[in-house]
Amino acid sequence: MISKDIRVKTYPVLKKNTKILTDSIQQKTGQKRSKVAIKKIITKKLGNQVCDFITNHIQGFKLFDVLLSDTNNKDDITSSPKNEYQVIVNLHSVNNYRRINKFFEAANHKLAEGGIFINTFETHKKRKERLLKKFLKPFNWIYYSGDFIFHRVFPKVNLTKKLYFWITQGKGRVLTKTEVLGRLYSCGFDLIEERAINNRVYFVAKKKTKPQYDLNPTYGPLISLKRVGKNGKPIQVYKFRTMHPYSEYLQQYVFEKNNLRKGGKLKDDFRISNLGRLFRKYWIDELPMLMNFMKGDLKLVGGRPLSNHYFSLYTKELQEKRIKHKPGLIPPFYADMPSTLDEIIKSEMRYLEEYEKNPLGTDLNYLFRIFKNIVLRGKRSF
Repeated sequence: MISKDIRVKTYPVLKKNTKILTDSIQQKTGQKRSKVAIKKIITKKLGNQVCDFITNHIQGFKLFDVLLSDTNNKDDITSSPKNEYQVIVNLHSVNNYRRINKFFEAANHKLAEGGIFINTFETHKKRKERLLKKFLKPFNWIYYSGDFIFHRVFPKVNLTKKLYFWITQGKGRVLTKTEVLGRLYSCGFDLIEERAINNRVYFVAKKKTKPQYDLNPTYGPLISLKRVGKNGKPIQVYKFRTMHPYSEYLQQYVFEKNNLRKGGKLKDDFRISNLGRLFRKYWIDELPMLMNFMKGDLKLVGGRPLSNHYFSLYTKELQEKRIKHKPGLIPPFYADMPSTLDEIIKSEMRYLEEYEKNPLGTDLNYLFRIFKNIVLRGKRSF
């Protein structure tokens, strides 16, 4: 670990045991020369492109307000000299953190309100590409499959979780972009910028709030999602997983970055897994909702059970009419096949108005139209 009173004018470079490099206001080194030293350290570790990306975001900050580190230990962040920084730059990969959320929380606590956190990680897609290049077929796929099971599956299964972390100490984990960014948001950060450089993703995040400690991220094949039920009361809806872990914390972010596509769903939603896309196409993910139907949370036909965010996108008039009735297992969407959010709103309003006049007749009519669209015309979920 580099000494806290290091003279940056000596142009140190990061070694294997280096953890923290921080500048002090008491240093006698000129600011211009100190910044040159920091650039040399980042360049030595990660290259010129990464250095340009990082230094572009720390320009304008005083050096004693910037903490530069290369560590996977949160204690190195919490024990750093100052109580508060404007910028924390960690050159170590998130894939090697033993407890990712605890590290992000430590960075959050050390940052001033609106402070900047810069870090990097390797996505599972890039890891897959890298590992498949190691050997010839079919040995590369055998090697990759074993790596995926050990580094991706073992950490998430209760029976193997402790063994995995005992063997690896958390190093080399397989992470999706969704999981890393979702953890960031759950720990009180907002993403400012992300960039892929040399097969890794570098991100710049701003501290917005304190971390959320009431976390219950969705894991495993069967998940429970909070939805708006009758009278506005929250209900837990069961589904098969189609998104990567921590996806629920990115809903607002993805909505702001992507446009709604046909069917009122998000365009280019990176949170959905490849298997999840197949499940959604054939409604396999919605089969567990039969449990909600049997519990009485849902009726057979009715508006799709919505998250608070999507519910907020509806008109006030439709919101008030919606909560008078239970959501449905089979939505009227498949009778009208609307293409835009506005059309979905009109479709649901039309259904509810007809349902309030003639409940049984309306549901039978919609069931017949939905059957015709799906079975006879081959319509599928978008």
